[in-house]
Amino acid sequence: MNAFTRPEHTALTAHDDENCNTSSNPSFNDVIDTRLSRRSMFRAAIGTAGTAVLGTVSLSACGGGSDPLPLPAAATPVVEAPPVVVANNLGFVAVAKSKADAVVIASGYTATPIYALGDPLTAATPAYKNDGSDTDFDNRAGDHHDGMEYFGLNAAGTGRDANSSERGLLVMNHEALSGQFLHVDGVTARPRPVSEADKEIPAHGVSIVEVRKGANGQFAYQQGSPLNRRITPLTPVQINGVARAHGLMKTRYSPAGFDCRGTINNCGTGYTPWGTFLTGEENWAGYFTRSSTDNTARGGTAANSVVSLNRYGRAQGATSRHGWETAGTEDKYARWNISQTGTSPDGSDDYRNELNTFGYMVEIDPYDKTQAIRKRTTLGRFAHESGVFGRLTAGKPLAVYMGDDSHGEYIYKFVSAAAWSAADASPANRITTGDKYLDAGKLYVARFNADGSGQWIELNIANPAIAAYASYKFADNGDVAINSRLAADAAGATKMDRPEWCAVHPVTGEIYYTLTNNSSRKVEATGTQTAVDAANPRSYADSFNGGAAGALGNVNGHIIRMRENADEQAATAFTWDVYLFGAQADADAAKVNLSSLTNDQDFSSPDGLWFSPKTGFCFIQTDDGAYTDATNCMMLIGKPGKVGDGTTPTLSYTKADGSAVTIQTRMGAKPAPDTLKRFLVGPVDCEITGCCETPDGKTVFINVQHPGESISKANIADPSKFTSHWPGNAGYGAGGANARPRSATLAITKHDGGLIGS
Repeated sequence: MNAFTRPEHTALTAHDDENCNTSSNPSFNDVIDTRLSRRSMFRAAIGTAGTAVLGTVSLSACGGGSDPLPLPAAATPVVEAPPVVVANNLGFVAVAKSKADAVVIASGYTATPIYALGDPLTAATPAYKNDGSDTDFDNRAGDHHDGMEYFGLNAAGTGRDANSSERGLLVMNHEALSGQFLHVDGVTARPRPVSEADKEIPAHGVSIVEVRKGANGQFAYQQGSPLNRRITPLTPVQINGVARAHGLMKTRYSPAGFDCRGTINNCGTGYTPWGTFLTGEENWAGYFTRSSTDNTARGGTAANSVVSLNRYGRAQGATSRHGWETAGTEDKYARWNISQTGTSPDGSDDYRNELNTFGYMVEIDPYDKTQAIRKRTTLGRFAHESGVFGRLTAGKPLAVYMGDDSHGEYIYKFVSAAAWSAADASPANRITTGDKYLDAGKLYVARFNADGSGQWIELNIANPAIAAYASYKFADNGDVAINSRLAADAAGATKMDRPEWCAVHPVTGEIYYTLTNNSSRKVEATGTQTAVDAANPRSYADSFNGGAAGALGNVNGHIIRMRENADEQAATAFTWDVYLFGAQADADAAKVNLSSLTNDQDFSSPDGLWFSPKTGFCFIQTDDGAYTDATNCMMLIGKPGKVGDGTTPTLSYTKADGSAVTIQTRMGAKPAPDTLKRFLVGPVDCEITGCCETPDGKTVFINVQHPGESISKANIADPSKFTSHWPGNAGYGAGGANARPRSATLAITKHDGGLIGS
């Protein structure tokens, strides 16, 4: 997710922070203009009593206004298989902030590493040495564990049992790389050696791994399970939906545009109602390069393909993230150069269209490796985070909610053409059931209004604003799906502060989105700065964002929530408010810490977001660079209210010309001490991400991504220079106290066997 570009990794991750949206559409933030320097005001204590640092594999810990908002007319849908929700309050003692190189968790809980980078998936694959010499990542856990889902297995391990909490499949994304640790001497400069490229490419993608609960009540992964497999950027994938066989999908690999290879930069996930896995292709564009003269080859700067490439972050001369195209002349390397080099009119003799085959929600049947993987193009093409289904109602269409993870991008919704049938919860063929619901329907983009209302605007060639768009000439609805960002520009969608994960409350059906941060917000839009507006009322100075004086931006992020009108998933209007504003506890309460967060609750850069269907609790995970002087990244658990339960405070600011500005924001009820608490803090340099649970709610799985990523090639030979040694320093895997750090999955259980968070 790379919510912030850390200084050590600017070259690798800066593209993730690009603002490729140069449209004149309104932004999604109101303003706070403060001269506050966050670091100079930090006064919270770290490492206070009541917190325990985890130091072994199976680790226990000690505890560490105005008028109300209007609500839409309510309707009670017929919900099939309603979630089992308990009315518990949060029953744990909040964990203090921590900078320890360890996992710190609430008292009464154990967090056990069970699956880490390089772990072998087949019986024949040797144990991971973790010294940079390991190979065969087609049969090992990939890097940068991210979003994941749990799929129950029957007792025999031969098929699906959606209610099994003893045995299942974890299906997880491997978003990116901490490349220095994959090679003995770190990453070699370009041209890249074949041996290094052949490790790095398959270290991306997806893992499917069997996990099983042992006699001790703890889960462990099962090396050698016949269901284990890896899906990598080289795995054959089928193109489905409105863009299948489209002219913009034709490549040398698939001249007919029916197929493509692999999936990459996978971030958030989705669990379909029929039991398959959705993975979102996020910031994939940075893996590709274009020549410095490619605009001319494509017909000039006004050519459709050039406009599209620029909008998706690949200007001519763009350098690829890893340089795999320099490793050799074989097709598997050549595909990463998307310059127009062939003479065909349609791109069937080169890889000029290869970028168009990435950026989708991808559906995988985790139980059946014989079923073709599908890219669901009708759900649009952008930097996909998670794809989350709304509540199911018999006889009505399904809705899938999605965000576009880049500064100034949009929030989307897909509504199926097919109405939901309960019989499809356990279909004979899961992947073709996905064809039924995900290949035909309507794609919408959101527009937010200052009064707390909003509209879903359909992205369709029949929309006059899209058909007549001056900047790009759309040919058909396949083109609209492939170039969803441009269509959303044309439709007048609202720019957002980097939409990350979304989640749907299992009881209320309300939709929550994390807006992780935006370091370029101000009252007036100038240059790369994006103007604020009503639904995101902060632009403040922070020392992370431009030195001691600070530059204006919303560096701590926030979480917005939406309620569909009449609670209908297919509604074209909604209401919204802000559930939480990220901030440090002692920040200015009038301009920054609007949610009045305390030291037990404060956080920055919300990213991962998930609701437990068992308890209804909201799990909030962070990927932060703006508060890491005070604490490592963390996970909180909350018990939210409903849209409209707060107030509409008015904020006052001064523009550059001295004129006054007032903005009224829509804010949810401030959290109480027992409705939001910090539950876990991760090791140094990590991101906490990915969240799912067993059906009984008694084991939660999360991922610790890229611990210790801040390492240079010059320091790779000196473990004393590593910023993290986790999980080796916790007793997991090779290397011990001097281990190279590894992304890894944690299984979290409660000592008394109860529900997590209760």
